[in-house]
Amino acid sequence: MSADTRLEELGVSGLGEGGLGEVDEPAFSGLAERHRRELHVHCYRMLGSFEDAEDTVQETFLRAWRRRETFEGRSTFRAWLYRIATNACLDLLAKCRPEPATGGEVLWLQPYPDRLLDELPAGDADEPETVAVARETIELAYLVAVQHLAPRPRAVLILRDVLGWPAKDVAELLGDSVNSVNSALQRARAGMREHLPAERQDWTGGEEDAGTRELVRRFTDASVATDIEGLAALLRDDVRCSMPPTPGLFVGRDAVVRDWVEDGFEDMGRLRAVLTSVNRQPAVAFYLWREQEGAYLPLTIDVLRVTGGAIAEIVIFHDDQFPRLGLPERLPTEGTDQSR
Repeated sequence: MSADTRLEELGVSGLGEGGLGEVDEPAFSGLAERHRRELHVHCYRMLGSFEDAEDTVQETFLRAWRRRETFEGRSTFRAWLYRIATNACLDLLAKCRPEPATGGEVLWLQPYPDRLLDELPAGDADEPETVAVARETIELAYLVAVQHLAPRPRAVLILRDVLGWPAKDVAELLGDSVNSVNSALQRARAGMREHLPAERQDWTGGEEDAGTRELVRRFTDASVATDIEGLAALLRDDVRCSMPPTPGLFVGRDAVVRDWVEDGFEDMGRLRAVLTSVNRQPAVAFYLWREQEGAYLPLTIDVLRVTGGAIAEIVIFHDDQFPRLGLPERLPTEGTDQSR
């Protein structure tokens, strides 16, 4: 199929042999912007950082514009952008990405708001697997496991298992053979099994899970009441707790509770909470009363992984993530907001 035909499908017609080279910058930007959110999510999976993903999407669009004459229509415009984005991610990973911390935590991990994930086109109604896979491959546990993979096997895993690209297309993108791609995929899958929680597939999460909603409500109430004993009762024996970018991973109910006590949680002061969701997981944004400002101001966001009716993992993010997640900058003096 010619480049001209491909672009006609995108709403641009009347091009000559120059293909994209004859498209002006506003028209080109319009074509690229249609794919911004899905490219952003792709880069986020590759990099684990919302901010780095934003920068990489911008770099992708810049490279695409500069190389627009190389688009020959052998693939869709969308696939062409994915190729550029993947290589931009690999370039960044080659330059400046550190290794995960000693305890396995990914210190650069940032949350992704569900309100932005909702901008992605939904799968067909008769393909429920589409929704399940989308959720499972955006959970924090999945992203952490991905970050333990070397960059190229990571790209292979995401392109093959998440996006469903044929091995031939992945091999062409990476300049490898199909055999090399298949071998990298097997290594990547083995690495994921090593780092993913064994119970991850059991988590059903989401708005339709009444049990999860009730557990989150109890977690919120106990937190606002600074009820350590009540919180401990909601945790699995092997619960994990981390707070990127602060180093440290606490494993086990006793270790997690002890850390909370040592941090003075019981004496923290007046709290309020707003329920939200990130990475297709339930989350609670906590606000602390600040007397000087006369308001409740952002404190932390606790993202929960629920397994078997108990909290299996808590990833805590700092207050600087509130604006990106669309959360209020302050709360009034009364009440607890339980809205999502």
